[in-house]
Amino acid sequence: MAKRLIPSLNRVLVEKIIPPSKTNAGILLPEKTNMLNSGKVVEVGPGARDRDGKLIPVSLKEGDTVLLPEYGGTTVKLDDKEYQLYRDDDILGTLHD
Repeated sequence: MAKRLIPSLNRVLVEKIIPPSKTNAGILLPEKTNMLNSGKVVEVGPGARDRDGKLIPVSLKEGDTVLLPEYGGTTVKLDDKEYQLYRDDDILGTLHD
């Protein structure tokens, strides 16, 4: 049975995107060309509450591609897959085509 983690409060569960190490033609790419630290949002929490108790929803949604900070996040391992758990406001932005 697959485990599923629903983040609490304003946390976001992200699966890091590992860039390819070689092209389709088999040419090896240097590590420095793969510098973008990005991931795909897997799950989001319901949000945090402000001082008045009003719910502030998470600004991201499942499936978003996001730019991650160089450091931070909590590593979570579920069913042999590794994920990172971040607070909503730690995510640097969303990436669009």
